[in-house]
Amino acid sequence: MEVKEVDPVSGRKTTGHIWNGIRELDTPIPRGVLLFLIVTHIFAVLWWVLMPTWPLGRTYTKGVLGENQKTTVEASIKEGAGARASWTSRIENLSYDEVRADERLMETVRANGHQLFGDNCAACHGRDGKGRENYPDLTDDDWIWGGGPEAIAQTLTVGVNSRHAESRVGQMPAFGRDEMLDATQVLDVATYVSSLSDPAISTAENVEQIDRGREVFQTTCIACHGEDAKGNPELGAPNLTDNRWIYGGSLQRIIATIHGGRQGHMPTWDERLAPVEIKVLALYVDDLGKRTP
Repeated sequence: MEVKEVDPVSGRKTTGHIWNGIRELDTPIPRGVLLFLIVTHIFAVLWWVLMPTWPLGRTYTKGVLGENQKTTVEASIKEGAGARASWTSRIENLSYDEVRADERLMETVRANGHQLFGDNCAACHGRDGKGRENYPDLTDDDWIWGGGPEAIAQTLTVGVNSRHAESRVGQMPAFGRDEMLDATQVLDVATYVSSLSDPAISTAENVEQIDRGREVFQTTCIACHGEDAKGNPELGAPNLTDNRWIYGGSLQRIIATIHGGRQGHMPTWDERLAPVEIKVLALYVDDLGKRTP
């Protein structure tokens, strides 16, 4: 039987529980803790009454205050759209050239385009637009599908190898993997392509190899890249005579590209961005290259 006693040191009653010779004091909960618990419970009850809280099948309790986060966000979006209407309507109605000729309007394009680019494009092309491995640099003048804001807007709208019905479609075949070229031919044409952007590669020791590669190029590659190897924006075939590479310009990377093929992908943005946002983004990207040293 548990016997409750008074602790001679503290003067408090014990609970009667003893563990290993230690008696448990019957200490009350501090008033501060009790007050805190009372306040939080009162607050919870008031919150249940005032705010949307309890789910009821397909609906929920609306709360006395009638707060609704959905309508709050919609109102905020509507307010923001109203604030932007003064310049978005102008951009919608003006041509690309007219917008570019208006420096004050271009300042707005740069400010809003920077945000759009960061939210939608930076993951692949980088915050500065300079791209990274397997993603093109948007700050130079080397365009796979054509430069200028009109062409950029079209690419943004339909994407590349995307699900859009009018998507830009481009693919480089896997000449080596699919046995259209043997290993020697792949090496020969890769060496020739490498020499187009770096003439120093052509030496007395490999001149015959480069000549063989030129023959392979003429029978295999000019349909897309052209006889001068400067590419074709209509087909998404890049210029091979400059020193700008998406998948790497070393001989080994060129060999890998010819052997295994390439098929870039860019999503279509017409379902995510409004037409005026696509126009702003196209103007921003076009301007980005002009402002980057």
